[in-house]
Amino acid sequence: MRVTAAGAIFLFLMPLLSGCIIGDDVPVFEEEIVDEPFGPYTVVAPIDTGINVYHNHFIMNESYPQSLLDGLNVTMICDITTEGSWQERYEADKEDCWDLISPSDIVWFKGTRIIGTSPDNGTDIPILDDPQDGHGTAVTGAVLDANPEAVIFFVEGFSDAAVLAAANQPLVDIITTSFGPIGSVPVPGIEDATKVAVVQNKKIHAGAADNSPSPAVQDSTAGPPWSIGVSGYAEEGDDQKETMSGSYPDIAADWTQILPNHDDIDGYHETSGTSFATPRTAGLLSKIILTLRFDYNDFSSGADPVLRSGFMIQGDGMNISNDHLRDALNLSAWYPSSSTWDPLSGTMPISPVAPCSQVGWGVVNESNVQPIIDHLRGDTEMSQRPSDVVMCMEANQAIREAYWT
Repeated sequence: MRVTAAGAIFLFLMPLLSGCIIGDDVPVFEEEIVDEPFGPYTVVAPIDTGINVYHNHFIMNESYPQSLLDGLNVTMICDITTEGSWQERYEADKEDCWDLISPSDIVWFKGTRIIGTSPDNGTDIPILDDPQDGHGTAVTGAVLDANPEAVIFFVEGFSDAAVLAAANQPLVDIITTSFGPIGSVPVPGIEDATKVAVVQNKKIHAGAADNSPSPAVQDSTAGPPWSIGVSGYAEEGDDQKETMSGSYPDIAADWTQILPNHDDIDGYHETSGTSFATPRTAGLLSKIILTLRFDYNDFSSGADPVLRSGFMIQGDGMNISNDHLRDALNLSAWYPSSSTWDPLSGTMPISPVAPCSQVGWGVVNESNVQPIIDHLRGDTEMSQRPSDVVMCMEANQAIREAYWT
């Protein structure tokens, strides 16, 4: 996972595990799931430490239809306890849920937006954010803050296998990863798996740049040319680049957010890092996808090359691919003025000369959403970026392609 703000505790990468067995006699409660029309939807796959399914942040009133559960290959449903403290709820569900989940299971936690799996073998509690963790709960909270209607396909793990668990799900639209080598050390990571997701299966991958000024181009999470590398800027601060955030990425997004706790049911905390800027970006992109699916009566998800001809939006004569979305994202990004820089804030002023070397194409937040939608609809075309910005980012892409392909 990515280090948070300067001075925060380093959260080191470690293999995440999973265990347990579910027998044929364990009920999946299919009779309780009504396959009613669900309407357009979008599926985001955070891959991280685990998730606190008991937190109010993830609760929903509606139910997922059987067709969606089948499409995501759900093997088990946990009807989780909704009363008591976090510990009381966990203890009440331990025997009938947590102790039964195996690495091959895909579990819907009924009453929540979370469908989860834990393919890496050996974790103490599969899928659930363990007491010493918390990162994955915050990451997923950032996705849903940006798009509260997203379906979450959560994968616990830090491996190729974890990424492939989402990459090979036809209904997943976007994968977001917030882990990688400290300092963007140029070592192999998950790039082979994210390439399968994007190049082969036509999904979108958002990858966190390191929480250091290191260039992002050689980072195995943010650097591959098929990935959207995300660094941080101080939204609702002085709107400048966070100094402890990767340089020369694709874009920059909100660095500091207030996100759900991993070991209670209603608490929140302020936390910082590219770890949270990245899933926020994924959530914003999923919001755009969902809006366009409503516009064009697209009732499926993903961009499967066979089922959907590689298109993220496919309906009523409109075909939009991940390339179209990424091009629109780049057009929509913008550079804050250095005039707002506060020398005491700890940020780095956005340079009027080659700001792309700091924040790539620029900043992306909620203000980008409607212009991207209007552009992709053909209602209002966004202006082309200045030639110096295009040249800078074409050079960025060329370096990444030479390095990673």
